[in-house]
Amino acid sequence: MIGYDEALVLIQREAKPLPVVSRTPVPGQVLAEPVHSGEDLPPFDNSAMDGFALRVGDAGAVAGGEFEVLGAQAAGDAQAVAQGGAWEIMTGARIPDGLDAVIPVEQVEVLARDGDGKPARIRLQADVPPGQHLRRHGEDVRKGDRFLAAGTRLDAPQLMLLAALGVPLVDVHATPRVALLNTGRELVDDPAQALGSGEIRNSNGPYLARRIEQAGGEVVLRQTVSDDAEAFFIAMEQARSAGAELVLSTGAVSMGRYDFIPDALRKLGATLHFHKVAIRPGKPLLFATLPNGALFFGLPGNPASSAVGLRFFVEPALRAMLGLAPERPLRLPLLGGYRKRHALRFHLKGHVALDGEGRLQARVLPGQESFRIAPLAHSNAWVVVDAAAGDLPDGALVDVYPPGHLLGLQLQGQG
Repeated sequence: MIGYDEALVLIQREAKPLPVVSRTPVPGQVLAEPVHSGEDLPPFDNSAMDGFALRVGDAGAVAGGEFEVLGAQAAGDAQAVAQGGAWEIMTGARIPDGLDAVIPVEQVEVLARDGDGKPARIRLQADVPPGQHLRRHGEDVRKGDRFLAAGTRLDAPQLMLLAALGVPLVDVHATPRVALLNTGRELVDDPAQALGSGEIRNSNGPYLARRIEQAGGEVVLRQTVSDDAEAFFIAMEQARSAGAELVLSTGAVSMGRYDFIPDALRKLGATLHFHKVAIRPGKPLLFATLPNGALFFGLPGNPASSAVGLRFFVEPALRAMLGLAPERPLRLPLLGGYRKRHALRFHLKGHVALDGEGRLQARVLPGQESFRIAPLAHSNAWVVVDAAAGDLPDGALVDVYPPGHLLGLQLQGQG
């Protein structure tokens, strides 16, 4: 049995960044290279208001001034040149050359209209300082700027920025392909099927599949396998054929009669790096490298053990494959303290919330047994207590991790 830090070193040694590929930007990708802008954003000076564009110079214009309306500019209109006067203008419309400020429509009095009812002469009802209500070209992003750094995960804001700047392709690390194998003859996949005596529903499968996707991986094979080495060998060949770069199994890694996976991996020629880690839950966890270079993680079958194995062992491997630096936890005060009974590293279902003064604090939820699923649904964080730590008093600082390494904490006030 080895410690967590030693296990993490072995994982990071084996997990190599995947090749860099150019792809159309989609959510979840992680940039392998920074992105530089090929143009200004905004691409031209435009109006921030519906109103009238004017030329006011360095001195500005004062309330009471009158202007003839000599033109109009709507969003999408091409560049225009103004010969003085005022131009009616819409939000986002390009400022005509020669004009340098905008007064909102509600701050003008229309003195006359033309035959079509359009404003022909206006009077200012407020002062207009130089540059008022102008969006300058390049004010958001300038041409040549590095506007997204390597290691950035693409989500809605980044996709908005890439679209605004006309970036059709980005350099990203290839998405890790993952095979998920749930072992156990007792498992039932169909939620509509009635359970037989001794059977349970496969809850690890949907949980882990979703978490793998949230961690940046792609599930290329998901299969339930009986407690049988030959069935396991067939599933492993299917994983290889699917191009899996990481294989994840649940169950059959402890010391019981049906815990066949360690011996099966040896028969496949895999290199076992460790089997059993000084943690709770999930101590029997196994990590190996397959003959084709794919990584293999064997997680215990209890739900909380599988969840911990994915979050603190598999996700660091996926992080390395995506070219990301090792994760760093938050340090938060622990509400209510924690009594620690064993010299192991504990990964505890936790909840982070804001106290009455708006400060973050964490607490350990009841129901830490590894078979319990309901507390996972009520948690929004993992509270980690190091192996060397003893009992923790109220207010002690602890390491806190969000549910996934690419996910943030979802916070609310203490209820």
